[in-house]
Amino acid sequence: MQDFIEKHTSKITGKIACFDRILFKGHLPISWSENMQRFLMAQGLLIKDFKSFVTKHSERIKQHAKAMAEDAHRPYIHINGQIRKEHIARQIAERDNITDGLICVLSAVESCQSFKLAYGNNRPQLINARRKCLCLYFYLFDRQFGFMHVRLPTWFPFTVQIYINGHEWLAGKLDRHHIAHKKIENGFVWIEDPDRAQRFSDNFVKKNWPRIFQAMAKRFNPLLNDLLKSMNYYWVIDQAEFATDIMFTDRASLKPLYKELLKHATLTFSAEDVLTFLGRKLHGCFKGEVLNDYKKRWPGARVKHRMKENGIKMYDKHGSVLRIETVINRPYEFKVRRRGQRKGQEVTGWFPMAKGVANLYRYAEVSLAANNRYLDALAAVDDPAKAQRHLNDLGRRVQRSGRSYRGLNPFAKLDRQLFLSVLKGQHAIMGFRNQDIRGELFAHSKDPAICRRQSSRVSRLLKLLHVHKLIAKIPRSRRWRVTSLGHAIMSIFIQLHQQTFNNLAVI
Repeated sequence: MQDFIEKHTSKITGKIACFDRILFKGHLPISWSENMQRFLMAQGLLIKDFKSFVTKHSERIKQHAKAMAEDAHRPYIHINGQIRKEHIARQIAERDNITDGLICVLSAVESCQSFKLAYGNNRPQLINARRKCLCLYFYLFDRQFGFMHVRLPTWFPFTVQIYINGHEWLAGKLDRHHIAHKKIENGFVWIEDPDRAQRFSDNFVKKNWPRIFQAMAKRFNPLLNDLLKSMNYYWVIDQAEFATDIMFTDRASLKPLYKELLKHATLTFSAEDVLTFLGRKLHGCFKGEVLNDYKKRWPGARVKHRMKENGIKMYDKHGSVLRIETVINRPYEFKVRRRGQRKGQEVTGWFPMAKGVANLYRYAEVSLAANNRYLDALAAVDDPAKAQRHLNDLGRRVQRSGRSYRGLNPFAKLDRQLFLSVLKGQHAIMGFRNQDIRGELFAHSKDPAICRRQSSRVSRLLKLLHVHKLIAKIPRSRRWRVTSLGHAIMSIFIQLHQQTFNNLAVI
């Protein structure tokens, strides 16, 4: 993202990259029906006793939650309908001036993963199923993690969900180290020492999460202290948001630039670009949707790019913070280096990334790389006055080493296709070669003579871009890369063409 920072350095006060919302889930060994049946047998119970057994312990958990609320002099509230529980909890905390400990306990009947009896030709058995049961939400201000909640269904297998916000954790860390900052909701608009804050953020992934979460689960689920004492949760990352925030001096510094960034991201970024931001390549075996979504929201707008269940989005926080945020719901689309089996042998290599909490560090690496690539692409959006001067020069002929080269025309079909080809997101990581551009501009041919003519023509076109300083050679290779000037100029050319013809279509 260094190009973006350098271009707008006079307007930027700092940057911070850290996790935003993270949902962790804990699964007990009895989360699978076969294990639950064995557990019932170990208790001397039959399958038909399942309902009475779980009802008894469900009531015990409910009464434990009410007792916790009463001991802390906090409310226990049952909720009906679609109501934002976090909003209620924050209102209660503000009303009662709660800054530490339990805020409230909210209960609601919701769907959760459980079991049901299945009857057939053989004896009845338990199978996994979605069931509705009473779910408890414990909202609290934790001394380490700040505002958070724990969701606990009151039916077996008690799959617990823990919500943590990385910005809340970092704010507490800065307070304890006496680093001045200004935070609004879940975003920093100013930090006295951004570099030190970033070092704190980098250490977030190094915590012993299983030990921390197991202790939390025991606090809210009394069965873990006796009936389920021998069991430990297996913790996974259900959803993770990782944000890179660029803090501007004020709203006036970001507002005009943000409009151009939205326009650039909406009109220019293609499906290939989105895949490249997320470290993937578009190929014939790719199955899934890649979507761009622009949406107005108060007080501004945001653009979101989605690849299957993962995505990356851009929006402004409180008018003075530019946020690029990667959201990972399905980590198996990414790779992690670990020990694994290949062809019957155990090797160290790159394998699909699982949801296990041990991979939280890799979530951060993947997301940070995606955010940086996105900001690198946004570096093309430059000062309009500066870009205008280069646009005027680009249409003129250029003299290099005694040879004359023509100017470039954004409305000429070949030049426009050439710009689109070299700007494709799939070239952002490794650059591009003659044959990559040839495949974009010309129909495939098996005739060697035609291939040589096409290759020669592409070489001349790449030389043309080179003398106009839009692309540069990657040393010791046959690959080219787009320069910062090239990103800015060619993107503006494409936008001009699209806007012109869109206006003509409307007329």
